Amino acid sequence: MTIVVGYVPKAEGRAALRRAAEEARLRRTKLVVLNSHRGGRDLDAEENARSEAELARVGEELAAAGVEHEVRQLVRGLEPAEDLIAVAEEESADFIVIGLRRRSPVGKLILGSNAQRILLDAPCPVLAVKAEED
Repeated sequence: MTIVVGYVPKAEGRAALRRAAEEARLRRTKLVVLNSHRGGRDLDAEENARSEAELARVGEELAAAGVEHEVRQLVRGLEPAEDLIAVAEEESADFIVIGLRRRSPVGKLILGSNAQRILLDAPCPVLAVKAEED
């Protein structure tokens, strides 16, 4: 069994990670934590260093909690939804965990929705976790 979680260092990413770690412990399975950057080659070195430090911290917390895990940072220039779906397929994931945040109807219309793409195109079930309000 494998669980894949999309992670961003925001409330929705932390909520998804917490729930995915709980599920991985409960099911005694591997957790793949995925952080995807749209920037591709244009990713700023400082931003990349911050992201790597954050992901290292996430890995340390999962290790301390006894969760078998792998942390991946993808900088391929793809949309996060594309990366998450591709990793889920590659890992033959049992399910994906994503975090959601409250957005206005106009925000959903203008910005599109990675969550919607994942829910519709994922090769496995998707567990959507609502972030607590900040």
